[in-house]
Amino acid sequence: MPNRMVTRCVTGVHKFWYRLSGGWIGGRFGKVPVLLLTTKGRKSGREWTTPLSYLKDDGRLVVIASFGGSDKHPAWYLNLRANPRARVQVRGEVMSVTAETASPEEKGRLWPLITDMYGGYEGYQRRTTRDIPVVILKPE
Repeated sequence: MPNRMVTRCVTGVHKFWYRLSGGWIGGRFGKVPVLLLTTKGRKSGREWTTPLSYLKDDGRLVVIASFGGSDKHPAWYLNLRANPRARVQVRGEVMSVTAETASPEEKGRLWPLITDMYGGYEGYQRRTTRDIPVVILKPE
């Protein structure tokens, strides 16, 4: 089975259990909290849901468009650039959010908090020449 198919299968199972359990299953990856982000596809117009690690910051949620250190942005980030309105599920709570990419100054403040939460992001940034975007999700 190609990697893309494996990823879709694992993501589908993760979303299923997260939703069914209100985030009790799949709401953490070790010590890292996980939310479900639902965006509208920029090409298809369909809703797409992705489990992502996140950080809380002053009433906002912060997600990282690392894509495992790929040289391409993840589809969810491209979708948010086309339409910044989205929906998140954090444990049992579902809310509408508006996304914006953090400014270089704000990313500079957030990046140490992000890498403290999960050190793997440092390796992802070293793996790519792309500046990994940090995205701020503001509840509506």
